[in-house]
Amino acid sequence: MTTTTASHHLSPAFPGRAPWGTANKLRAWQQGAMERYVQEQPRDFLAVATPGAGKTTFALTLASWLLHHHVVQQVTVVAPTEHLKKQWAEAAARIGIKLDPDYSAGPLSKEYHGVAVTYAGVGVRPMLHRNRCEQRKTLVILDEIHHAGDSKSWGEACQEAFDPATRRLALTGTPFRSDTNPIPFVQYEEGNDGIRRSSADYTYGYGNALADGVVRPVIFLSYSGNMRWRTKAGDEIAARLGEPMTKDAIGQAWRTALAPTGEWIPNVLAAADKRLTEVRKGIPDAGGLVIATDQDSARAYAKILKKVTGESATVVLSDEKAASKKIDRFSADESRWMVAVRMVSEGVDVPRLAVGVYATTISTPLFFAQAVGRFVRSRRRGETASVFLPTIPMLLDFANEMEVERDHVLDKPKKGSDEENPFSEEDKLLADAEKLEDEETEDQLPFEALESDAVFDRVLYDGAEFGMQAHPGSEEEQDYLGIPGLLEPDQVQLLLQKRQSRQIAHSRQKPAEEADLLEKPAEARPVVTHKQLLSLRKQLNTMVSAYTHQSGKPHGVIHNELRRVCGGPPSAEATAHQIQTRIAKVQEWATRMK
Repeated sequence: MTTTTASHHLSPAFPGRAPWGTANKLRAWQQGAMERYVQEQPRDFLAVATPGAGKTTFALTLASWLLHHHVVQQVTVVAPTEHLKKQWAEAAARIGIKLDPDYSAGPLSKEYHGVAVTYAGVGVRPMLHRNRCEQRKTLVILDEIHHAGDSKSWGEACQEAFDPATRRLALTGTPFRSDTNPIPFVQYEEGNDGIRRSSADYTYGYGNALADGVVRPVIFLSYSGNMRWRTKAGDEIAARLGEPMTKDAIGQAWRTALAPTGEWIPNVLAAADKRLTEVRKGIPDAGGLVIATDQDSARAYAKILKKVTGESATVVLSDEKAASKKIDRFSADESRWMVAVRMVSEGVDVPRLAVGVYATTISTPLFFAQAVGRFVRSRRRGETASVFLPTIPMLLDFANEMEVERDHVLDKPKKGSDEENPFSEEDKLLADAEKLEDEETEDQLPFEALESDAVFDRVLYDGAEFGMQAHPGSEEEQDYLGIPGLLEPDQVQLLLQKRQSRQIAHSRQKPAEEADLLEKPAEARPVVTHKQLLSLRKQLNTMVSAYTHQSGKPHGVIHNELRRVCGGPPSAEATAHQIQTRIAKVQEWATRMK
């Protein structure tokens, strides 16, 4: 009888950093994935599991089982970065599998069970790895396999190198790519719409992991504010984050907010540090991570944090040789902040990270999920994660869709199908955003950031939005920054509802002239893009036209009546919430006439 237990090969302490209650046995999803694998014995297996769920533990347990049963004779791990390559070798060593993370060429020392390499390394010498697979039965573990689609050459190199492999295990913890580069060794199935999508053999999403207590609930704290910048043409433009804007204006307002010379980023970093202080009351070694767009910004943010905290922040730059050592040192100590560019967004294991600041203009769902994944790894029951971000429609959408499971879409809808696919324009924006930062894109037009300020805008949790706007440093802001760092998921929701109710009640007690900010709860202030606002106006006009035929009243009369009943300016100047209120009112009138 075949068993999935790998205890014959595992250290009693494995995994060394497992969250509460999981050190001596596999989690249910890991056991379930193992049982499916052992039962089916597939050559290719794709496991999609949310960041922090324990993909490394599952993969190494499976590797141990395959080695023990002589299904394979050696293991090759392919990772996205040099740091992750070494991290894999360290994790494997803890269960008695020795991987060489410094392998470059030639025969492998007999003391090793295999090698750990990067996708870039495979891209340079695919035939070297093909020869190794042909000489001995090999298990290839492809960590974060979407990276094999980063370039056509990498995908082709992986295909060439590992085509002869005895077994291939593909892992990913994030939404797949927004482009259509096929990913090697991933199976695609055609849906009823004729579009091929990636098909996972085992999926363990964030929602499942949250319910199981494997990951932390994430509280997103969003900050708005007034931005002012000068375009290449010399025009000065002012806008407020969260208001409907064109794509270019959103990009430039976003970059203005993140400019170290303004007031937005210092205020948000100060708020994030206050939140970290609160979290450390329950999690004494909790750390914070600022994800920056570029190296200059990262250094500037570190200087701001030094002023705020009186403590130097660890700065991690991807091209530094000492980057991995810095991450390891930060992971092991109890210092407050790390600032990094890109490389900490994926796979890097720093379990004590509990507070994050998303201070980058990278706007793909893939990168966002990877970034948030750095904060969700749970070590004991009740830990929460907090991520600060600008009030940018796309980011708030990502935050509200944390539990949505995505597949890699290999085909795009055919031309002319934009009406059937309302997200076709957004797909294009996401593809644009996935380009490297130094590539010239439309939303990177030359401009000069002039000034910015910050306003606490809302809290997002579990698809719901809470809070009223407040100035940095105010009691209202502190109400949300002071939420305990140890809470069960249902307690988070309940506490946020109570905080908002208290804030609204306090607001109603004040005279109107004392209200210096928009006194509306978050759900009454939907954040929409310029395009979404136009769509709402179009929907209102369509509803009014339909009601005109039903009631016999002219368009203008109906619009005026809506303004009288619902309040607010003409529809061309109305907010998204005001337009939605009018749409609901017209629908109510139409229903009464039937």
